[in-house]
Amino acid sequence: MQDLTKGSPAKLIVMFTLPIIVGYLFQNLYNIIDTLIVGQTLGVKALAAVGSTGAIMFLSLGFVGGFTSGMSILTAQRYGAKDMEGVKRSFGQSIVAAVVVTFFLTLVGVIGLRPLLILMQTPKPIFEMAHAFILVIWGGIVSQVGYNVLANAMRAVGNSRAPLYHLILGMVINVILELVFILVFHWGTAGAAFATVVAYLISTLTSWWHIHRYVPALHLSRADLKWDRREVRAHLSAGLPMGFQQSIIAIGSITLQAAVNSLGTDSVAGYTAGSKVDQILVLVLMSFGVTMATYVAQNYGAGEFRRIIIGMKRVLQISIGSAIVLGILEIAFGHYLVNLFLNEAGGQAHVVKQLSQVYFWANGPFYAILAVLFVLRYALQGLGDTKTPTMAGIGEMVMRSVAAFTLVVWLGFFGASFSNPLAWMASVSFLVPAWIKFHRKIVKQLADDVIAKVVNE
Repeated sequence: MQDLTKGSPAKLIVMFTLPIIVGYLFQNLYNIIDTLIVGQTLGVKALAAVGSTGAIMFLSLGFVGGFTSGMSILTAQRYGAKDMEGVKRSFGQSIVAAVVVTFFLTLVGVIGLRPLLILMQTPKPIFEMAHAFILVIWGGIVSQVGYNVLANAMRAVGNSRAPLYHLILGMVINVILELVFILVFHWGTAGAAFATVVAYLISTLTSWWHIHRYVPALHLSRADLKWDRREVRAHLSAGLPMGFQQSIIAIGSITLQAAVNSLGTDSVAGYTAGSKVDQILVLVLMSFGVTMATYVAQNYGAGEFRRIIIGMKRVLQISIGSAIVLGILEIAFGHYLVNLFLNEAGGQAHVVKQLSQVYFWANGPFYAILAVLFVLRYALQGLGDTKTPTMAGIGEMVMRSVAAFTLVVWLGFFGASFSNPLAWMASVSFLVPAWIKFHRKIVKQLADDVIAKVVNE
């Protein structure tokens, strides 16, 4: 466990972020490996089928990640305030709230998947493969909720390494099972999905074992797991807005996916391959944001406002610098990674590669904006501000949706791809003023404290 309220902010942030980067890499590898193995073993149509569900995956995983992360903010704030009984109570009630939400999420999701795929104009040649894949993923969403609740709770008390270890274990199991389910049992795209669900379930079980063995701050009693209306409401109030915020963003992505689907199977495959490479690079920027949620929450709980200001300045410098480098790398070398998803030479594969390079040119130059977005969004969430990130999510959804269909008409595939940076700009336009307002408030408060101290002396 690590206390982020003491020590060099820059060093703490970087060291805490590194395991998160690796962890998110492996978490994204779940989806990337699905795409890679499916593309190599089942062909471009199967690749397009899995890729066409990417926005729906974002909808489910985004909600789960946002919801569980939001609840863990309360855990981190109590940990920063040294309220250890409150930490355990928060963790226990997070589990209770997650059980309730997971039940409804599974029920609504499974019923609505087929109509949603139809609404998204999923091409008929890949429709059934796409439905089989996403139905299994969403039906087993309880395994993803379980892992994320436990992983975010461990990060809230300063442990960013343990979630990584259990995720790596799950990913290895995922690769093995996916090859078995596809090549031996011939379950097709559904086999890839079953492998992912089972792997997440195993990561959940091993994470629970780790907490029971090595994380005393999260050891629960029966009383901690007993329904407490006030606590459950508080955790739902913290988690649901962040979950809905991610869902709102995902709705924009679904709209964008529909626009891409209208361009045909090659465009779907090109967008899929490009976005998978994009995910690998973007997770670095997102990891700095996730770190700031815990860093800000712990320091806010401890009343260390000066450390929040210093930490934000340092992480923005590091994250923006990283974004510039990552954008250059994507444009220059992204096409090499695209080859991993294709097993065909010539015509169709060549078109997919060309389209993925167009995607890189549309997104890579604007990573610095995305870096600012992640840092500010998660920092505001760490302060307990759920309203501003939600408004930013709505702005992102609207811009991505409108831009997707408008620009597709004018610019085709490039227009659909460029709607992402436009959405980032819309989101940042909400986040920057909110952070400036908080910054001015804290600076004024610190100045008043200094004046009061001088007067008293």
